[in-house]
Amino acid sequence: MTAEPGGRPAPLEILGPDHGGGRLAEVLPSALAVLGVPGSTDPLGLRPALAGVRRIAVLLVDGLGWYQLPTAAPYAPTLAGLAATVARPLIAGFPSTTPTSLVSLGTGVAPGAHGVLGFTVRVPGTDRVLTHTDWAADPSPLRWQPVSTQLERARAAGVTTTVVSRPEFGGSGLTVAANRGGDFRGAVGGDAVATAMLAALAAGTGPTLVSGYHADLDRHGHLSGVDSAPWRVAATEVDALVARLVDGLPPDAALLVTADHGQLDIPAAHRFDLDIDPRLRAGVRLVAGEARVRYLHVEPGAVDDVRAAWSEVLGAAARVRTRDEVVATGWFGPVPEEHLGRIGDVVVICNDTYAVMASRTERPMASKLMAYHGSDTAAELTVPLLVVRG
Repeated sequence: MTAEPGGRPAPLEILGPDHGGGRLAEVLPSALAVLGVPGSTDPLGLRPALAGVRRIAVLLVDGLGWYQLPTAAPYAPTLAGLAATVARPLIAGFPSTTPTSLVSLGTGVAPGAHGVLGFTVRVPGTDRVLTHTDWAADPSPLRWQPVSTQLERARAAGVTTTVVSRPEFGGSGLTVAANRGGDFRGAVGGDAVATAMLAALAAGTGPTLVSGYHADLDRHGHLSGVDSAPWRVAATEVDALVARLVDGLPPDAALLVTADHGQLDIPAAHRFDLDIDPRLRAGVRLVAGEARVRYLHVEPGAVDDVRAAWSEVLGAAARVRTRDEVVATGWFGPVPEEHLGRIGDVVVICNDTYAVMASRTERPMASKLMAYHGSDTAAELTVPLLVVRG
């Protein structure tokens, strides 16, 4: 697939783990290096531009992929201006989905190490599917995600650390997995997020790190589609949030804005349904993942048959691989033995704008959304990093 003007990959181009540029997982290690946390590296090279900065706010806007910035520009003049002057693309990681990206950001490591390997995954040794966004305390977040977070490292070094997100996420399994080590502050809506983040920045008397999260753009993209009227309103609200943060930065502070993934609208004609096609259910014991990347856990001895059946039904719409083949690509980084069982025996990675629904076995709305993500196209994997000094 040809590149777009300027040399960037076309939106539906498949990217590999060796694609050049920075990584979402490198944002907080670089921020800690700016703040002088011992042992921190600066893979994104932020220190020269942020010399003298003692307070950093990191805002993650759910669903604001690099390829969504031009679409948002007419409704988000602040974002458009920053995108033209202080932005660079990062690679979120695979699967390009919220739980995986949030924990990669929070820990600074690849998914194989932290173990949050998809939106939903099988709990090894059981027939239970864990939905990471609905996760409470079972399994224990400290055991399920064993890697220390960057906020824990920062706090141990004397940095004041705060997490700002929706109140219902306080103490959740995903929050503990991604952001343990930060004082939690609940905030609903962009204005409240900005208020809480600026207050936390101002309250610190020494090095300070504030991590914020805003979900509405992603939600409206899923429900109504990218560039729909509700999505445009959400983009305007994101712009107001970013503008408030930029305007309120103390002189010794910096703002980093990034995202967890992009989105693609999926047309009805490009949707398969594994719950109504018996060929896709034969030999499959349990299905996890999400619509753009499916994890198939199969009956004993059924890997070859399941792979052949899915390859025949989906054809050019997807790549159907074994677990070992997908791990060998390097997308997950090294995967310890205890995390391998969270990946399906067979992994189905959708191409172009195709998706595989599960209309009867997943939440009713899951198959009725307009936009999805998770796969390894440029539009889903590539996210922005905007860097602003106070």
